[in-house]
Amino acid sequence: MMTRLGGRNTLERLARFGYGARGFVYCVVGGLAVLAALGAGGRTGDSKGALRAVLGGPFGPAIVGAIALGLLGFAAWRFVEGITDADRRGSSPKGLAVRGAHLVSAGIYAGLALTAASLSLGLGLSGGDGMQDWSAWLMDKPFGRWLLALIGLAVMGGGVGFLVKSASGRVTDRLRLDAAHAGWVCWVGRFGYAARGLAFLIIGGFLVVAAWYQRSSEVKGLGEAFALLRRQDYGWILLAVVAAGHAAFGLFGLIQARYRHIDAPDIDEADDAAARALRNLA
Repeated sequence: MMTRLGGRNTLERLARFGYGARGFVYCVVGGLAVLAALGAGGRTGDSKGALRAVLGGPFGPAIVGAIALGLLGFAAWRFVEGITDADRRGSSPKGLAVRGAHLVSAGIYAGLALTAASLSLGLGLSGGDGMQDWSAWLMDKPFGRWLLALIGLAVMGGGVGFLVKSASGRVTDRLRLDAAHAGWVCWVGRFGYAARGLAFLIIGGFLVVAAWYQRSSEVKGLGEAFALLRRQDYGWILLAVVAAGHAAFGLFGLIQARYRHIDAPDIDEADDAAARALRNLA
């Protein structure tokens, strides 16, 4: 039988550790990009770049190894969340879309966890650009160009969802906060979600452009999205604001690690819950 520590089951503890690890990574991503915008020696990049930066600091391998474990826990929680509907999203089209996005998120963060583990163990990173590699592979398949365009539109749709969530102010619904803290935490979350929404719109646009021109080299990630903002008029201001928003998103993740409501099934019950959910979907 699953043992409980502090009244929480193991999956919930993994989820909280995961929210913290993800939050820390985005704090680093945003902080480095803010410094770059201000000309203070930072650099723009994505989460992998943030991991490399942490690796070069004091106790780098140990910290990156802990991040790898946290991200793996977050991926496990996203998977369980999507399959078992632990957050009670329901089976409406909107609920299924959110749960599907959680499954995609599980795959993305599992991959990032493997990258972090590789760096921590001194194995380095595999060569090439992951996003460009898989997009090139996809476009070589029948209807791959159209599938890539649909993925790009889905990413842009996710960006719109982030922006809507930011505009609505409903970012703290699943947090257990008292009135004294809920106000400023809400603004931190809204700022972070707005920044992520803008980044998703740009990254999704890159995917659509790549599909249109059938060139995987047009596929870009967060670092290139930051660079695009930097090239605009008053780009350093745009970059500083969006980068600060990503740091805010990271801070919000750290708050989620402590205060988010997580109704996670015990690990020994999760397989039964997943089987029931799959039967219901069928």
